[in-house]
Amino acid sequence: MSNIVDVCVVGAGHAGIEAALASARMGMNTILFTMSLDALANLPCNPSIGGTAKGHLVYEIDALGGEMGRCADMVTLQTRTLNLGKGAAVYSKRIQADRMKYRSIMKATLENTKNLRIVQAEIADIITKEENGARCVDKIVTRLGEEYKTRAVILATGTYLNAVVHTGNICYSSGPDSLMHASFLTDALKREGISMMRFKTGTPARVHMDSIDYSQLEIQEGENDSLPFSWSTPENEYPLREQLPCYIAYTNENTHQIIRDNLKKSAMYSGNIHGTGPRYCPSIEDKIVRFADKERHQLFVEPMGSDTKEMYIQGFSTSMPIEVQMKMLHSLKGFENAVVMRYAYAIEYDCTDPQELLPTLEYKKISGLYGAGQFNGTSGYEEAAAQGLVAGINASLKIKGEECMILPRSSSYIGTLIDDLVTKGTNEPYRMMTSRSEYRLLLRQDNADLRLTPIGRRVGLVNDEQWAHFEKRRKQIEDEKNRLNKVIIHPSNEINEVLLQNGTTELYTSMSLAELIKRPQLDLYKLEKFDPQRPNLKKSVLFTAQTDIKYDGYVKKQLIEVSKQEKLEGKPLSQDIDYSQIKGLRIEAAQKLNKVKPLTLGQASRISGVSPADISVLLIYLNTK
Repeated sequence: MSNIVDVCVVGAGHAGIEAALASARMGMNTILFTMSLDALANLPCNPSIGGTAKGHLVYEIDALGGEMGRCADMVTLQTRTLNLGKGAAVYSKRIQADRMKYRSIMKATLENTKNLRIVQAEIADIITKEENGARCVDKIVTRLGEEYKTRAVILATGTYLNAVVHTGNICYSSGPDSLMHASFLTDALKREGISMMRFKTGTPARVHMDSIDYSQLEIQEGENDSLPFSWSTPENEYPLREQLPCYIAYTNENTHQIIRDNLKKSAMYSGNIHGTGPRYCPSIEDKIVRFADKERHQLFVEPMGSDTKEMYIQGFSTSMPIEVQMKMLHSLKGFENAVVMRYAYAIEYDCTDPQELLPTLEYKKISGLYGAGQFNGTSGYEEAAAQGLVAGINASLKIKGEECMILPRSSSYIGTLIDDLVTKGTNEPYRMMTSRSEYRLLLRQDNADLRLTPIGRRVGLVNDEQWAHFEKRRKQIEDEKNRLNKVIIHPSNEINEVLLQNGTTELYTSMSLAELIKRPQLDLYKLEKFDPQRPNLKKSVLFTAQTDIKYDGYVKKQLIEVSKQEKLEGKPLSQDIDYSQIKGLRIEAAQKLNKVKPLTLGQASRISGVSPADISVLLIYLNTK
């Protein structure tokens, strides 16, 4: 049986969903393949969305016309803003998600999307062909032998490729949550010349909530004034449901001793696991070894949903045998009688070398073949969704014959994420962090729409309703900033009393309200009685207007740096250059450049092992051409 389709998306996790929705919404005849229709949009690890830098990604996905933020708002069990003790540039929204409702809403969204078909099948082979002197995708084949002729394939296989689950010395082939693994596709990709890597991740046990003594834990309530992820969620109605509390627990010396006594039983330390694990989300045994001087480690106890008794223990991931897991668990205060509903495990899986991809996430070797999500060596739902959206957009633009979408680092965390992957590669599961962006003063989560919605509109994902909402918000922000510069505050005993109460100096000459709120101790709410004419604006509008004013000086400096970098980005490099033939380049630099084949001088400057002196050599080379 043969089928003809524009775009085939392999895998229905967070990357695959965004890729398929983007493609279908851009008018492509799209098929989304999944190992199980019951595992669409699964949250196999932490039941949360957002977090440090990850919250930025969700806002950016929404600004471009993606789906993750909209769904997350509808299933919020608790919402918090991280990093409030730091600057607004690194404020990061994080929510606890109702795991089953998230899957249900996403499945319904997919099923009701025009141009999109969902098929439960394992993809076993990818067939390529030669066309106009280049290799390109021809068709894919399911394990049952069904063939689909296609113009683009997006690989978003998550942790399913040749997946092996480890618990102590017991290991077996399985995907996450005891789902089927994919056992054929890796060999097909290797046959096509694609380099593969082996990574691992893990998850903690899930515990029955009624077996926990909460009097021994610290309670962590949600925020009542948090803003939603999505433009489509009314601010005054968010969150849409009653928030559930989370709790904080701690390991202790007894816990640590149990782990030390049983280290050889951990799959991590027995030699059974060969894949590389995530540096920034290590197992509890890894923490005990790496941070041996720490007396305790913080754990977060989080609900999995509003209609389940499962509780997730963030920070307690392990690959210990189940009898050791129980000893570890019962050593925690409040968990002396805890009952496990799902045991912890580690999982190894195959993924690709992202340096083989272009910034569009298309393979350099095979036209029409794209990679997205954990398949590209990342960790996290948000990183996956962001890549899926970019891959879906670019596959569709290519089929339409339109200009591709490459997001520069200065535009977004999504741009930073993809540039890091394709330029520097990764030797461990990559996680987005605010420290990875040199432009984070420009890339706040509150201004994601100002940065990216016009791009989403250009590619065809931002509909008329979202665009009208965006234009109204953009105008309100600009109008409010202009107004604040015109509101003059004169010295008086009343204003000086407020200033002194807030730890800042008195006013001796007249000053605009905009100048006053640049002081770190002040904000619009502390000074609102001196601004009786303030229009009735949404909290999000006021926050962005105020933050733009506060950051104005720093932003101007950073924009100068962006301008300098754009000059390098504006110098294209041919994919046909043999860098080993350029005199003056160091051998290491030539080898790295030949591997990555950067598109621009700017990208070349970010390759590990390429020095400023090498860039100078390349500049001279380009000027002679």
